[in-house]
Amino acid sequence: MSAIPDPLLIDGVALESRLFLGTAGYPSPVALGEAIRASATQVITVGLKRTLQAGDNGALAQALAIGRAQGARLLPNTAGCRSAREAVQLAHMARELYGTAWIKLEVIGDDHTLQPDPFELVAAAAELAREGFVVFPYCTEDLILGRRLLDAGCPLLMPWGAPIGSGQGLLNLHGLRTLRERLPDTVLVIDAGLGAPSQAARALELGFDAVLLNSAVAQAGDPVAMAAAFRDAVDAGRMAWRAGLMAPQAFAVASTPVGGHAFVLGDA
Repeated sequence: MSAIPDPLLIDGVALESRLFLGTAGYPSPVALGEAIRASATQVITVGLKRTLQAGDNGALAQALAIGRAQGARLLPNTAGCRSAREAVQLAHMARELYGTAWIKLEVIGDDHTLQPDPFELVAAAAELAREGFVVFPYCTEDLILGRRLLDAGCPLLMPWGAPIGSGQGLLNLHGLRTLRERLPDTVLVIDAGLGAPSQAARALELGFDAVLLNSAVAQAGDPVAMAAAFRDAVDAGRMAWRAGLMAPQAFAVASTPVGGHAFVLGDA
C-alpha cells in the first residue's frame, strides 16, 4: 500500500502532486527550475519537437534534474503533430531519447483553436497502446471520444478546459461534469486553457484528478510565485472535493435559524 495519504495512481505509479507542469515559454532556465521546485510537481511535460528545434538541451536538462530530485516523472508530448502517423513516429523518438513509455498524445486538427483531431487521435492512441506506450491523450470533453480513447487502451483522459494557452478556464462546465459523472472510475486530467489558480481549484472541486498547465505559470509576472499559487490551489480543490461540497440552493437558507427557539429582545 502507498504511504501517500491520497495518491493519484497512474500506470502503477503513486503521485502525491496533482499538478502537472509544462516547460515551454519561461523567461529563463533559472525561472523554469525554480517554478518546478515551487510547484512540487511530479509530472513534467516536454515538447519533443520544440526540444529538437531549439538545439539547446542543456538548460532543459538542468530543469528536469530539479524535477527528478523531487520525484517528478517526464511526460514527453507530441505537440505540433497533425496526423496519427507523425505522432506515432515522434512518440517512438521520445521513448528512445528519454527512456519512458509515457507519452502525452496530441494530434491537432485545427490551427486556429488547436482542437484535437478525434479520428487521428484515436488511431494514434490505439497503435501506441498496442506498442506498449502509456498514452495520455489530449482531447475535448466529448464523452463519446473519451470512451473511444479508453477502448483504444488509454489509461486516462486529458480533456481541455479551454483552447491551449487561452487562460479562459473551464468553458463547458456541463460537458466536463457529464464526463466526470459518466466515467467515475477514469483518471481525468484537465489539460489546457487554465489561466488562474482559482480555475485549477474549481477543476479539482468538480472531481477531476489533476490539472496540467504551462502558460499560466510561464507567462505570469512572477512564474515562481504563480507555480506555488497553483500548487496550493490544486491541494485546496482536492481537499474540498474529498470533504464534500454543500449542495447549492435556489433560495436563501439561514445558517442560524431562529424559528421555534426562545430569544430575548434588547431594550428599545
